[in-house]
Amino acid sequence: MLQFSKYQGLGNDFVVLEGRAGQLDASIRNPDAAWIRRICDRRFGIGADGIILGLPPETDGDLRMRIFNADGSEAEMCGNGIRCLARFLADSDGSQSGERWRIETAAGMIVPELQADGQIKVDMGLPFLIPDEVPTSLPVGSAGLPQGELEVAGVTLSVAAAGMGNPHVVVPLENLKTIPFETWGAALEVHDAFPAKTNVHFLQVHGPQSLEIRVWERGAGPTLACGTGACATLVCAHLLGLADHSAQVNLPGGPLLISWPDRSGSIFMTGPAEAVFDGVLVPELVPTPVVALAPEPQAATHRADNDTPSSIEAEFNCATACQETCQKPDHCLRAEAQRQV
Repeated sequence: MLQFSKYQGLGNDFVVLEGRAGQLDASIRNPDAAWIRRICDRRFGIGADGIILGLPPETDGDLRMRIFNADGSEAEMCGNGIRCLARFLADSDGSQSGERWRIETAAGMIVPELQADGQIKVDMGLPFLIPDEVPTSLPVGSAGLPQGELEVAGVTLSVAAAGMGNPHVVVPLENLKTIPFETWGAALEVHDAFPAKTNVHFLQVHGPQSLEIRVWERGAGPTLACGTGACATLVCAHLLGLADHSAQVNLPGGPLLISWPDRSGSIFMTGPAEAVFDGVLVPELVPTPVVALAPEPQAATHRADNDTPSSIEAEFNCATACQETCQKPDHCLRAEAQRQV
């Protein structure tokens, strides 16, 4: 059975799988989209907005993160997700305040830090403001970021875009309560202006240090929070002259503190992440392990007196010999390999 942990950050919840020591099989390290959807299903699976894998590093990081949306697609990065992974690491390793992790992601190296109050502060790196890097076909406007007007469901919306290793579009509005949220969110996610699709954030400004957004996440739909989205929102709002360089971003799941003290430097996100429960998947929900089969025997041999049972088994290839039925039911090599995995 496969062990897992469930974590949430402001209601954005994830299934976390520990694989830093290389213990996850290839079928989980490179999961099938249908399996991701089954596990994230809130009626037939565990229920989550996504799955996070903690894997051995490939470069000079402490570990590598892969994150998959509930629809089975892989995301480059996720702010709430990386806080949940950091909280999982702290809980698993007994980390103390000030502990930092260099986490390799598809969006680059991200460095979360455990705070004294248990929250996680994350150096999210620099925003992407060049259209090709977002990516978007919106041109760079007078505010120094991609911006323009998009037609959605017969309405023209003024929007701005920014990348945080994943794409985001921000739509400033007067009142979040009166918009057709799902209609606009679903349409903007797949709008032609965003060739890799996009996360969508509808913004209401309550003051230069108080922003409120509703989130439609790429590959997940409505969610209670989006960390990279909160960062992209602060960047867009600041460059558009709607907010200071630091503000509280209020999401349906709760607030995040976002700070961009230097326009040529990193954005910082501080917020909570909490454990929900630990559990194990029943065997029926675990992907079939990838088993390395023994090589084809070179030639048939007679057993000599010094031949051991293990040497005879090494020459036996169940991939060819057991196509119709198992030839060694009392000592099945495939079952033994799966048990070891």
